[in-house]
Amino acid sequence: MSASTVRVGLLAYGAIGDEHNKAVLATSGLTLTAVCDTNSERLAAALLISPDAKTFSDANSMLSSGEIDLVVVSTPPNSHYEWAKQALSQGIHVVLEKPMALTTEQCDELMGLAKDSGLLLVVYQNRRYDLDFLTMKHLIDLGEIGDVFHYESFVGGYSKPCSFWHSDTAVSGGAIFDWGSHFIDQILAIVPSQVSHVSGLNQKRVWDHVTNADHAQVTINFTDGVQATFVNSDLAAARKPKFFVLGTKGAIVGNWDLSAGDSVADLPAIISLHRADGSFEEIPFVATTYFSFHASLVKYLQDGTPMTVTAQQSRDVVAIMQAAEESALLNGMPVSPSLLFS
Repeated sequence: MSASTVRVGLLAYGAIGDEHNKAVLATSGLTLTAVCDTNSERLAAALLISPDAKTFSDANSMLSSGEIDLVVVSTPPNSHYEWAKQALSQGIHVVLEKPMALTTEQCDELMGLAKDSGLLLVVYQNRRYDLDFLTMKHLIDLGEIGDVFHYESFVGGYSKPCSFWHSDTAVSGGAIFDWGSHFIDQILAIVPSQVSHVSGLNQKRVWDHVTNADHAQVTINFTDGVQATFVNSDLAAARKPKFFVLGTKGAIVGNWDLSAGDSVADLPAIISLHRADGSFEEIPFVATTYFSFHASLVKYLQDGTPMTVTAQQSRDVVAIMQAAEESALLNGMPVSPSLLFS
């Protein structure tokens, strides 16, 4: 594209709608021209931020309206593939919420279509920009804990899952896909090693009103012996730290900020650096620029500046989650994912 303003449409205005709306408003080179949702109250909420946007209750009408150059697809995961394919087929750049799709085959088809059409396809991996993760990655990049060889991440607690689509395996992809789209992406951004194999476990023990697993675990084994795990649990009466990372010279722990009560996942973890001599210190969050993902969209579309988040990375996250689900059906037997960055 030229240096002209990129016209953005939001397809579905759910929980993350305001975030994208505010980001577009704050980002030079982007303008929100359309928003689509079947719920009139959500459309009204969008107009409180961007009153000049045109509203649609039918997604096909918005995509074919000629009003947008780029669409942000925030529909449930099982529809990401279809809406992205339709948008790309109509010459529209696509930003997808997580995960890209529910299978690598769907991801590969979308990436091929985007490449052939000269269009952008990227996933909004927003947890890459979390203050706790950025702070932890900064410490690791500085060599503060030496070489990382063991990485654990955890989300959850002991609580009854909601009955929305997030808890429906057919829609969300399952407990591994729901939060794994964030946490496994973070693992791959920290550990540069080649993946050897993946193990997965899904346990269904208490919450029978939903189809997602009550407790899910993914273990990623790398060819150099590094191991990373991710756990998503609704049966954890005692929470593990959000992050527990061991290196050859020290460790990093990310403890949940319990000041948020039941909403601990909404606040960044408290990051502490532990040294080999037994000393430790709480680390202030690094400085960051808000809405940098959206700013990078503009740079890429205007002059081709590469984005730090790529479709290939998000596709490999899906490959690992898909392999973990296959492993879970085999009671945790190892499965080698089909990766692009292998």
